[in-house]
Amino acid sequence: MTTRTLLLEDGTTFPGEAFGADTEVSAEVVFTTGMTGYQETLTDQSYNGQIVTFTYPLIGNTGINRDDMESLFPTTAGVVCREVPRVASNWRNQMSLDEFLRAHDIPGLAGIDTRALVRRLRDHGVMKGTLLGPDADLDAALEGLRARQLPTDQISQVSTRTAYPSPLGKYNVVLFDFGLKHSILRELDRRGCAVTVVPHDFTANRVRTLSPDGIMLSNGPGDPKSIPQVIDVIRDLQEEYPIFGICMGHQLLSLANGADTYKLRFGHRGFNHPVRDLRTGRIEFTSQNHGYAVDPQSLTGTDLEVTHIEINDETVEGVRNRRTGSFSVQYHPDAAAGPHDAVHLFDDFIDLMRSHRSARAEGKC
Repeated sequence: MTTRTLLLEDGTTFPGEAFGADTEVSAEVVFTTGMTGYQETLTDQSYNGQIVTFTYPLIGNTGINRDDMESLFPTTAGVVCREVPRVASNWRNQMSLDEFLRAHDIPGLAGIDTRALVRRLRDHGVMKGTLLGPDADLDAALEGLRARQLPTDQISQVSTRTAYPSPLGKYNVVLFDFGLKHSILRELDRRGCAVTVVPHDFTANRVRTLSPDGIMLSNGPGDPKSIPQVIDVIRDLQEEYPIFGICMGHQLLSLANGADTYKLRFGHRGFNHPVRDLRTGRIEFTSQNHGYAVDPQSLTGTDLEVTHIEINDETVEGVRNRRTGSFSVQYHPDAAAGPHDAVHLFDDFIDLMRSHRSARAEGKC
């Protein structure tokens, strides 16, 4: 059995069993509370450059298949779990989790007390960590880890570099790719949308040449303030087109309307986060993956109203522009994996585009 150790920047160590690629990585260590959907989690590019800790004790028991990928390739830095099976069992299984991580040069660590690790991250906040081999010098590694600056250009790493379209549909949607999940594309396709996916740095004038009925802002990794040029583009386009933002897109739409964002202590990651719709009082369980949130105090004096809040900590989970009708949510209504309680928001986006198209035809906008 090959050993591997997770070293946190506070000096805490978690020795365990190595699986996946034989490599060392340093990254931000986060945890997710989802009990299912490990493959969707690992291929969700919002986890780009992070070491993901699973709170559910058994990860990898159904293997990996092509259908459940949320991106073509995973960009997660590392994986930590309590137990990983050596043999996967499922009729769709094409390879084991161990083989999948090896193929994509991602190291894994199993056999540790993940509850103790999660408690530390919960109490002290997410922190840098490094996955080390059995012969590593822990003192030297700790010194290097504390001095290491993690990259801040995650969105440019995962965003498409060229625009690409889907087949024709009833509504033309321009989708900004900040690290999008394929499930967003699937939900738009189900509703007859022709989607053009564009890079994160696409200009407003180039968007106009595509004559969209609406604009979607996707999920993505990192700090929304790392791409200030996109905020200006959104501020410009929202005066002409309906906009629907998800996760990173929610934060960017808020920033474009004068609000502010801040880093959460340990973020919201998992598929069981309760959210209240303030307009209906309905509680929905949602899929979430973010480390930043919108500051509710900063919404005062803007055109935005809060539409959803997280029940556990009352963070802002949704906003709507009173003037334009554009809206966004911090969670993933596309789920994959997770509950489908909020998938109706895609229908709300269709309704918004339909109304805007009618108003434009009547010369009202």
